Amino acid sequence: MEYIVTENHRSEFPNPITLKQGEKVIIGKTSEETIGETPYDENWPNWIFCTKTDGSNEGWVPKQIIENKQGYGEVLENYCAKELDIDEGTIVEGIRELNGWLWLKNKNTNEIGWVPMDKLKVFDL
Repeated sequence: MEYIVTENHRSEFPNPITLKQGEKVIIGKTSEETIGETPYDENWPNWIFCTKTDGSNEGWVPKQIIENKQGYGEVLENYCAKELDIDEGTIVEGIRELNGWLWLKNKNTNEIGWVPMDKLKVFDL
C-alpha cells in the first residue's frame, strides 16, 4: 500500500540496533514503563528496550519478536530499528506495520526504515 508523508520525520537515533534471528538480548523496560521519563516520550505500546549481550548497542524492539527466556530475550526474526528521515509530501510504500510504526520504502530513493504511522496517510490517486 502507498502512503504520503504528512509531516517531516527525523531520527533521533543515529546508531539503530540491528538483530539477527536467534540472537540473545538483555531485556530492559517496556515502552509502557518509560512514559514520562524523558521529554520526548510518547505512548508507543508493545516496545521493549533491549541491549545486545556484548553491550555494543541498544534500542527499542517490538515485543512480538522477542521471546522472554529466563534472564534474557531471544530474537525470533531479523530486525533493524532504523528510522527513515523523510520529508512531508514524499510517497512511500508500506512494507510492515508494527505498534504504531510502518517499515517502508521511499519510492524516490529506495531507502527503507521505520516512520510513525501518525505522520502518514494512505495515498489515493
